[in-house]
Amino acid sequence: MTTTTPAATTELETVAELAAQLRVDSIRSSTSAGSGHPTSSMSAADLMAVLVARHLRYDWDDPSSPANDHLIFSKGHASPLLYSVFRAVGVVSEEELLTGYRRFAQRLEGHPTPVLPWVDVATGSLGQGLPDGVGVALAGKYLDRRPYRVWVLCGDSELSEGSMWEALDKASYYQLANLVALVDVNRLGQRGETEFGWNLDAYARRAESFGARVIAIDGHDLTAIDNALTTAAEDTGDRPTVILAKTIKGRGFSEIEDRNGWHGKPLPEDLADRAIAGLGGVRDLVLRGPRPDPESATTTAETVTGDGALPHYGVGEKVATRKAYGDALVALGARDPRVVALDGEVNNSTYAGEFAHAYPERYFEMFIAEQQLIAAATGLNVRGYRAFASTFAAFLTRAYDFIRMGSISRVDLRLVGSHAGVEIGADGPSQMGLEDLAMLRAVHGSTVLYPSDATSAVALVDAMATTAGVSYLRTTRGAYPVLYPDGETFPVGGAKVLRDGDDVTLAGAGVTVHECLRAADLLAQQGIRARVIDCYSIKPIDTATLTAAVTATGGRIVVAEDHHPEGGLGSAVADALVAAGQAPLSLTRLAVTGMPGSGTSAELLAWAGIDADHIAEAARDLLG
Repeated sequence: MTTTTPAATTELETVAELAAQLRVDSIRSSTSAGSGHPTSSMSAADLMAVLVARHLRYDWDDPSSPANDHLIFSKGHASPLLYSVFRAVGVVSEEELLTGYRRFAQRLEGHPTPVLPWVDVATGSLGQGLPDGVGVALAGKYLDRRPYRVWVLCGDSELSEGSMWEALDKASYYQLANLVALVDVNRLGQRGETEFGWNLDAYARRAESFGARVIAIDGHDLTAIDNALTTAAEDTGDRPTVILAKTIKGRGFSEIEDRNGWHGKPLPEDLADRAIAGLGGVRDLVLRGPRPDPESATTTAETVTGDGALPHYGVGEKVATRKAYGDALVALGARDPRVVALDGEVNNSTYAGEFAHAYPERYFEMFIAEQQLIAAATGLNVRGYRAFASTFAAFLTRAYDFIRMGSISRVDLRLVGSHAGVEIGADGPSQMGLEDLAMLRAVHGSTVLYPSDATSAVALVDAMATTAGVSYLRTTRGAYPVLYPDGETFPVGGAKVLRDGDDVTLAGAGVTVHECLRAADLLAQQGIRARVIDCYSIKPIDTATLTAAVTATGGRIVVAEDHHPEGGLGSAVADALVAAGQAPLSLTRLAVTGMPGSGTSAELLAWAGIDADHIAEAARDLLG
């Protein structure tokens, strides 16, 4: 085995050997697995060889070092190349590369995930690595204040994704000179030529129009690559850098170079043998590039700016839960300097603006770019910050793939959606989040919360700060009476019994809790005793409280929700009761089944059949 001492001055002749090894190992790993993307890896091998050997400042023995640069494969399908890099720096063995790639229960998955300590975020859904990198770079410049760089390998195909341009736009706005996008322009996508092929000028005009500094090079000229990376590493102070590298897909094996039809296909063993021989055979080079400056790893003491006391509200006081979210976020910011906030240009409605006013240095405005909003929160989480991202509940649907990938990335995303349901009134259906509960419930490991008053909202925001995984808080536009006294606790996974009764159970969340209480009053006038449940935690849901209530009320339960019937509160309640084997069970679900229009909140709740009158009527029907 040949070992080269870590140094930034590794000769380019050695780098050329490393590039050949990366190509060979990309072929070997994918052929052994019977699947993978070797040609997409071979095109970028020269870029990665120069970067890893001469420019990436990384302590491979301490991947959590705060001084390390960050390397993100936005083109995650080039995982054979990434894992070959890991072998070349000595953190993945040859055996693991050849027997663990794409195998069941192994960590070298088909697309990279943070199960590997050298991987920051999961990629493979194209158009996400660069936006995530913006979040990491924001942390580096404005919060960590460390000189690390964020290097992102991008594919030319993913430049058709709007999220890539959202990323460059925000990188330019925030002057992220610590962010470098290396674009592997190899001309061929999955089904043929990409939108612009090798027209680097077209890509350059677009990137420059978004404020980036552009360097166009031959992606197989090691000297040109080295010079470009050196220039990119120079701190210009105000612009991200985009390196457009013209490359050849399948570079290194003439039988497949620049030939359509090889995307995502491993080389058969006979072709693989010829390719490896043509590339000079198997190598065992172990080579590490420069390490970060030890002084840049020094951690400064975190400062607390206040006592972080949570806000208090009087019972009966009318407060919107979105306002309580803003109040609670300010309190968390005083208590914990790692708390940061982001918003999608609606912070005067979500009340994230209160945090922006109190802690402007920890607030990042993403404007109307919801995909970048979630990606920036993801990147900030990579650096250890507790990011809360807010916008209207309806607009989170635009960023759902980023939320889904956040779960795969094992990050703690804290999302807040305001203006949910028909309750918002006259704005109409385009602004009404009616799918959000189902959407977030479907995310692996997620937590979904829907407070009914300001006291519970504050407590749940506080809980989100230490909740792992993707958590979501749904807030209400209108101001509603505070139901709970100061000091009431709201554990995640719990529910509250607001009224006792043994005739029928009424279950709601958010605005429908208030309607259930009104319905209980109406029923009481007829001698019907209704038990009212506030299901503030929709996932996980409080099965024990629900089963106890339904058992006490003879199996009769009415669930009312300001959401479509598919996948919301009603589904969560039904799932829980059925799984618990609840019998007997007479369940009525009230939800928004039609297409709403404009109107007042009261008009729309009545139209949807989820107001107090309809809840009471459904309860009477259950009682025969």
